Amino acid sequence: MKNVTLTIDGKQITVPEDYSIIQAAKELGIEIPALCYDPNLEVVSACRLCVVEIEGSKKLETSCSVKVREGMVVNSETEKVIKARQDILQLLLDSHPNDCLTCQKAGECLLQKYSYKYGVKFRKHDGAMRPELMDTSSPYILKDNSKCILCGKCVRTCSQIKGEREVLAFAERGYDTKIVLDSDKTFAASKCVSCNRCVTVCPVGALVDKRLIGKTRAWEADIKTINCKVCDYGCEFEVLSKDNEKVAVRAKAPSNGRPLCLKGRLTTELLNVDNPDTPYRKIGGKFNETTWTKALGLSNVIDKIEKLEKKDEE
Repeated sequence: MKNVTLTIDGKQITVPEDYSIIQAAKELGIEIPALCYDPNLEVVSACRLCVVEIEGSKKLETSCSVKVREGMVVNSETEKVIKARQDILQLLLDSHPNDCLTCQKAGECLLQKYSYKYGVKFRKHDGAMRPELMDTSSPYILKDNSKCILCGKCVRTCSQIKGEREVLAFAERGYDTKIVLDSDKTFAASKCVSCNRCVTVCPVGALVDKRLIGKTRAWEADIKTINCKVCDYGCEFEVLSKDNEKVAVRAKAPSNGRPLCLKGRLTTELLNVDNPDTPYRKIGGKFNETTWTKALGLSNVIDKIEKLEKKDEE
């Protein structure tokens, strides 16, 4: 593939011609803020936070969607760019609940990170706020629509497993737009399989791992990455420890074709957490407490082993 040479913030770099500006910037160690961009997902340029100035262009361009060109000169932190990002972040904060102190995503939230970077703060106003629509029906995922920034990352990652999942979608229009499951069902009533793909890509606290809540905060935990052993995909999980106790596991983003699944997550949790929470199974549109044997589908396996061992003893 042909390479092209361009300049970003005064630094020259040569990259393949199919690179986007944001990818080229990353190669230079330059972070261009983005809320909807993910290298593993379709590019939609929804958040507009990654805009940059390109010499010769009259308008700001989204660095996630614009491909590099020979001789291109890009500036990612001009006064015009910074003002645009501040305006976007302010609009998002104006619709966002001010509960960063107690939000499980604190310390890892991209909206929090970029608002701090560009000096944008919560402000009092009489305008509309996103409604407090919270889905607590699942023991595995908490969904809080009041914190959703409509980046669509959850919808895109959910749709990557064709024919099996594709649960999440946009609904309504304008300011009433929201993310729904199936035809606006709860996690329990929908066909969601609790794989946690959506949780791993959510940049804010709209989708969080419910089994992690209250266990530890991002800055307190010692984190170790391990691979799931349930199947050949070897999905990556993080084991979180606090005060020398392994308190939780959480899935990492499903890169390189890794699908993520609840069985893998529960198996990883059982093997690595010192005091794992009770597992649940979804039956008839409801989550019910169950045993680890049933949750992991081991009942028939264990029964067969016991029969074989009993037979050997006779």
